[in-house]
Amino acid sequence: MEMTVQLTIDCSDPQRMVTFWAEALGYVPEPAPGGHATWRAYWAAVGVPEEELPTGAGDIPESIIDPAGRGPRVWFQQVPEPKVAKNRWHFDLKVGGGRDVPLDVRTQRVKATVERLVTAGATVLRIKDEPAMGLYAAAMQDPEGNEFDVV
Repeated sequence: MEMTVQLTIDCSDPQRMVTFWAEALGYVPEPAPGGHATWRAYWAAVGVPEEELPTGAGDIPESIIDPAGRGPRVWFQQVPEPKVAKNRWHFDLKVGGGRDVPLDVRTQRVKATVERLVTAGATVLRIKDEPAMGLYAAAMQDPEGNEFDVV
């Protein structure tokens, strides 16, 4: 049996999340299938009733994909309720290269990624700068408050 994995993230603004996480992960917005101009047009063609689609749903891509085809599809599902608690899981963006890479090089890679993601809309929660443990990392939040780490 073949299986694929999709990560679904509840959010209030799929377009903002697509833009941010495509930048963060090096993904691209997923085009609508079958030559349809939009996902909304595709959903209409396959029979999804209009009343089941929130205003604006599918007018822009609400999912991102790995252009190399290795990572999972990520779908940003619009929901009415806001995020109210800390996530029980999170992304670790491993940009440093691992412990075989000198700490100063890993630190510069993490700092550069943090700077790029802050420009894209993320917030730094805290920096973990522990040279004695060979660690430099950042705990961050995406534009809707979901936690992730840059290591």
